[in-house]
Amino acid sequence: MASIKLELTTPERNLFRETVDAVTLPTLEGEITVLPNHVPLVAVLVPGMMTVKRGAAEEYVAVSGGFIEVQPGSQVVILADTADRAEELDIKKVEEARERAQKLLEEKRDADDVAMAGITAAIERETARLKVIRRHRGQTALPHVESAN
Repeated sequence: MASIKLELTTPERNLFRETVDAVTLPTLEGEITVLPNHVPLVAVLVPGMMTVKRGAAEEYVAVSGGFIEVQPGSQVVILADTADRAEELDIKKVEEARERAQKLLEEKRDADDVAMAGITAAIERETARLKVIRRHRGQTALPHVESAN
């Protein structure tokens, strides 16, 4: 069966460098699923949930923006601003961070565009993390494979 060579990198670490069956990502154009032999493309990654599928198992990852490139030969390279595996996230901490960002948004209604964009991005990032945590509960995750750094 054909597969995809997936690489997911953030400024802090390589989260994936492995072979998978499919990957679903949030982009500016909407959610896309990349399968083996997908047409080459470059897209902007937006905050949301990334789903990695291998066999019957699915793993959920919260991403907060970046870029995706689907290359010939079924290679997918993702450069993400941040990415967190569901099992790495603490729901209480994520909910608290989202509440803090929401409160800050309410307090800073008169802030400049740059400050508002940062606050909005924080809310979107924490919302994506909550979605990943909730989706992960009760699901079987893929075994963690260490990156070849």
